[in-house]
Amino acid sequence: MSISPENEHPQKVVGWAARDASGVLSPFNFSRRANGEEDVTIKIAYCGMCHSDLHCIRNEWRNAIYPVVPGHEIAGMVTEVGSNVKEFKVGDKVGVGCMVGACHTCEACEQSLENLCPKGIFTYNSINYDSTITYGGYSDKFVVDKRYVVRFPENLPLDAAAPLLCAGITAYSPMKYYGLAEPGKHLGIVGLGGLGHVAVKFAKAFGVKITVISTSPSKEKEAIEILGADKFLVSRDPEQMQAAMGTMDYILDTVSAKHPLVPLFSLLKANGKLIMVGLPEQAFQFPVFPLIF
Repeated sequence: MSISPENEHPQKVVGWAARDASGVLSPFNFSRRANGEEDVTIKIAYCGMCHSDLHCIRNEWRNAIYPVVPGHEIAGMVTEVGSNVKEFKVGDKVGVGCMVGACHTCEACEQSLENLCPKGIFTYNSINYDSTITYGGYSDKFVVDKRYVVRFPENLPLDAAAPLLCAGITAYSPMKYYGLAEPGKHLGIVGLGGLGHVAVKFAKAFGVKITVISTSPSKEKEAIEILGADKFLVSRDPEQMQAAMGTMDYILDTVSAKHPLVPLFSLLKANGKLIMVGLPEQAFQFPVFPLIF
C-alpha cells in the first residue's frame, strides 16, 4: 500500500497544490524529510510566481506529476542546519531556486552545469532520490541540500529577493554568458512581464542601451519612465519595426506565449544574437532563410 504524502517523511508541512490541469490551488498537507547532515531547513517567508509555475500546474508542458506544489523562487529564514553545514546558521536570510539535487559526478556537474545533469532534481514536479515527489515553495517549510541554498544580504528584503531566484537568474545569466552586459551595446528586450522588467533593470545597471519591444503600447510609460529603458518599440507597428531594422546587437526574448519570431531577426545587426528565455507551450515554426541571410 502506498504511503500518503503527509506520512512519507517526519516533518509535517502545509502548502498549496494543484490536483489536476485546471490549475486551481487548494490546501495540501504533506511532509518533508528530516534535516540531514548536509541539509538546511528554511521557514518560507515568500515565494515568487514564475510563469513556468502556471505552465506546470495546468500541465501545458505535458509533464505534471499531481499533486503539484509549485514555487521555485523561495525566500525565508534558516531554522536548522546539519552537522556538516558551516556556510549557514540559524537566522540567516536565504533562498532556493529551481534545483535541489544533481549527481555531482557527470561531465555537466564537473563543469558547474548542474542544470544539465541527466539526474538533476528540480524543486518541484520532480522525483527525489528516495522516489518521492518534490514539492515546491508554496508551503511553510523547506528542507534542502546546502549546495542549493544562497544567502541574501541583510539589507535586501525577502519579498524583493524571491523573484531573483528565477526571473533574476534567467535574465542575468544570458546577459553575462553572451556578452549582453557590455556598456554601449544595444539590447532589445521582448516583453515586459516578470522576466522582462527584471532584464531591463539589469541591463540599465550594466550601462546597456535598452529598447523594450512589446505588443502593448500602454507599457511604454512603465518601460521608459519607471524602469529606465531608452526606447520603446511596438512590434505591431510596421513603421516602427522598419525604422529599427539592423539597429540591435542582441535581443533577449522573455515572452512565454507563442509569438512571431521572424520580424525580430530583422532588428539585429550582422552577427547579432537572439536569445530565447521564455518557454511557450506551443512549438515555434519559422523559415530557415532568415537565419542564413
